[in-house]
Amino acid sequence: MRVAVINYDFCKPDKCNLECITFCPINRSGSKAIELSDLVKGKPIIYEETCIGCGICIKKCPFEAIDIVNLPDEYGEDVIHRYKINGFKLFGIVTPKRGYIIGILGKNSTGKSTILRILSGELIPNFGDPQAKLTTDEVLDHFKGKEIYDYFYQLYNKKIRVAHKIQYVEYAAKYLKGTVNELLKRADQRGKIDEVRELLNMKSFWEKDVRYLSGGELQKLLIAATLLKDADIYLFDEPSSYLDIRERINMAYGIRELTKNKYVLVVEHDLIVLDYLADLVNIIYGKSSVYGRVSKTYSNRVGINNFLRGYLPAENVKIRQEEIKFNLKDLTDLDFNPQALQKVIWTDITKKLESFYLEVKGGYAREGEVIGIVGPNGIGKTTFMRILVGEIKPDSGEVLTEGLTLSYKPQKIVPDYDGTVQQYLENVRKDILSSSSWFYEEVIKRLNLHRILESYVKDLSGGELQKLYIAATLSREADIYVLDEPSSYLDVEERYIVAKAIKRVTRERKSVTFMVDHDLALHDYIADRIMVFSGAPGFYGIGKTPQTLSSGMNEFLKELRITFRRDMDTGRPRVNKPGSYLDRLQKETGEYYSLKVIKEESA
Repeated sequence: MRVAVINYDFCKPDKCNLECITFCPINRSGSKAIELSDLVKGKPIIYEETCIGCGICIKKCPFEAIDIVNLPDEYGEDVIHRYKINGFKLFGIVTPKRGYIIGILGKNSTGKSTILRILSGELIPNFGDPQAKLTTDEVLDHFKGKEIYDYFYQLYNKKIRVAHKIQYVEYAAKYLKGTVNELLKRADQRGKIDEVRELLNMKSFWEKDVRYLSGGELQKLLIAATLLKDADIYLFDEPSSYLDIRERINMAYGIRELTKNKYVLVVEHDLIVLDYLADLVNIIYGKSSVYGRVSKTYSNRVGINNFLRGYLPAENVKIRQEEIKFNLKDLTDLDFNPQALQKVIWTDITKKLESFYLEVKGGYAREGEVIGIVGPNGIGKTTFMRILVGEIKPDSGEVLTEGLTLSYKPQKIVPDYDGTVQQYLENVRKDILSSSSWFYEEVIKRLNLHRILESYVKDLSGGELQKLYIAATLSREADIYVLDEPSSYLDVEERYIVAKAIKRVTRERKSVTFMVDHDLALHDYIADRIMVFSGAPGFYGIGKTPQTLSSGMNEFLKELRITFRRDMDTGRPRVNKPGSYLDRLQKETGEYYSLKVIKEESA
């Protein structure tokens, strides 16, 4: 079988010669595989039954609006939903299991949020026919004899209740009115409001009006409201967004504590959080915006490791060409290179902003070095970034960057450009879209930016906008790159594509990169050294001088009272469960961040 998808936002039949129809060999033989149709406002539709998957229309389309993927015939038995004619197709569904937290891991636009909507009852599956309007009885008939039948029977007969935390928390602020305290009192059906307030550390904004909440505060509000619902199934779509690492662990602990013996599903891109939170994992693989397929259920460790390897043994499917590998070393090649010059130097710096006071200890960064910056929200990391790029002046001290060029991606990304993606990129650098460059192949294409060149910047989603601004920042020839929270809105694969690009650009151009991010696995993956920020969020912050990866992470994790071990197969960092044998042992020895690979049996 095959899936034929047309992106009708890209398709412009009035601006082309209908090459997809003209050159189709089935059409030229007298049959019909593609033609214009009133069903899609005079644009083409592809008949998958007669299409032979030759790929000619894909190559001929001047707007790259067509995707055709040939799939094994057995996929057809698992079709769950299709949004429209020649639209995205979902194969398979995650089966909730009472008493287990199931993590859903996969690329963006492969159906993760669709699965949560189906399991919440918000979306009735059409089993591949976008024109069908099925009843719940017809859905139950389809699932008869399958493990998931009992779940849908209880759901559709209102024997179980659902609490669903949506992905885009920004939308909630438009509809919610009142203070955090008022809203959560109305949401509290379990009498656990005090417990949730403590678990999620919400005291500082308890009386704040929802209109003035930050992204992290709004995220915690929605997580709290979801946990306070008296439900049988709890669905969380990307709950770690906007949260710092301490808040992420608190959130994960809160979900585990307050959803025992319930159905729980979590979509999450932070591998450390997902590993800590989930008992089981389903991987969603496929092609973004074309199709997604649900894998078999794996234990959390095995599932995440399979995802990193890019191969699913139970399905015998390769989902990625290369593995994502973690290098277990404290000292980098720069430490063994006595010729590595100090490129950026700063003295002790202080800055007062209203009631907040920041102090940063003096330090330096070498040519080709990636400095990871970690610390809680509201501690001054972004303020230091703004001082580095000259947006604000310190009260005392200085950054010695005279004559050096800067390229900066801020934390808050705003679609304030009137033109298209292509115009934006070419304004930044004329040759950025040259297909012969490694940057185009390894960054532009792998982040799928080449697919949205005709789109207007103002119409982009959060993830598309983030990828555009990262690509533009890295494309500039600069001495210093400053990236503030580049992982926001990105899926796991995109995060590591970006990470590899950051490392390569920094090394090859002998530049310096400062990267602020809350995904500690990302720092573990590419940072040469770490700057730790500590203090009292919102009041004062202290930035330490850069130190080795292990000493910096060890200091940071010690403040959080969290210990990391290493996976024995992939080397990725894993959070120890609080009070576990390894957690106690590492705390006793002061080794909060371990580079040692330890057998999982002892974990």
